[in-house]
Amino acid sequence: MHYGSQSMTGKLKTVLIKHPEAAFKNQNTLNADYEAFGYIGAPEYEIVLKEYAAFEAALKAEGTELLYLPEEASVGLDSIYAHDPLKVTKKGAIYFPMGKALRSKEAAATRSFLEANGIPTLGVIEAPAMIEGGDIVWLDERTVAIGRGYRTNDAGIEAFRKLTEGMVDEIIVIPMPHADGPDACLHLMSIISMVDQDLAVVYSKYMPVFFRELLLKRGMTLIETPDAEYDYLGTNVLAIAPRVAIMVEGNDAVKKGLEANGAKVYTYLGKEVSYRGTGGPTCLTAPIWRA
Repeated sequence: MHYGSQSMTGKLKTVLIKHPEAAFKNQNTLNADYEAFGYIGAPEYEIVLKEYAAFEAALKAEGTELLYLPEEASVGLDSIYAHDPLKVTKKGAIYFPMGKALRSKEAAATRSFLEANGIPTLGVIEAPAMIEGGDIVWLDERTVAIGRGYRTNDAGIEAFRKLTEGMVDEIIVIPMPHADGPDACLHLMSIISMVDQDLAVVYSKYMPVFFRELLLKRGMTLIETPDAEYDYLGTNVLAIAPRVAIMVEGNDAVKKGLEANGAKVYTYLGKEVSYRGTGGPTCLTAPIWRA
């Protein structure tokens, strides 16, 4: 199987996802577990299935191959957000010790599945190091920005640096704000989504000045996200090819900004599957192969 995804915007050829039937299972599971996982109310299971079907359809419309993680007893609701336990480099997958304790078994479950499907393991980062996929943004194939916050610590960044030695020329550490505190899901990818090498959706209010200036210096056009749309996952935009993106419906200002810059935009109703668990389209996907 082809693999390697040292990009946020290359053509998404193969992606790993987890269907709600395998992650959420049923309404009873959601009702029992949503508070422990910090969800904004219990998702409505039947609506989740419809929203997810629209999300899958957008991926398939652009020819993306979908790999499905199976149901696994050791993991919980958040396993639907397949992005965070790993990154797949051109030399194999790196698995992470998740900063959220309830997600601690996801990396092992994902590793077992991907190794069985021919994706080699480059390395496994172990606690007390912490790092999550949502904090890692490839600015280009050899330049990585990593958010240093409550989900990713210095030891996690250093471990990632060692594992990617020879593949990555520069790692830029981005200090993350306290914002809503350690229990909130705030990743670097919460404040920037790259849609092309020269186009990104951002929430500048949470962005360090040096990082914003760096993006502009690299020639990037920044589409600013209004506060209300940030709260509804407006900055969480998945590029499935350069200037081809998927986002949660209802973030009209961001969508208009993308389209004004030549982007093709798919949307899906995501209140139940994305908003309640604070996991937009990037969170729902672990890119395996971008070309």
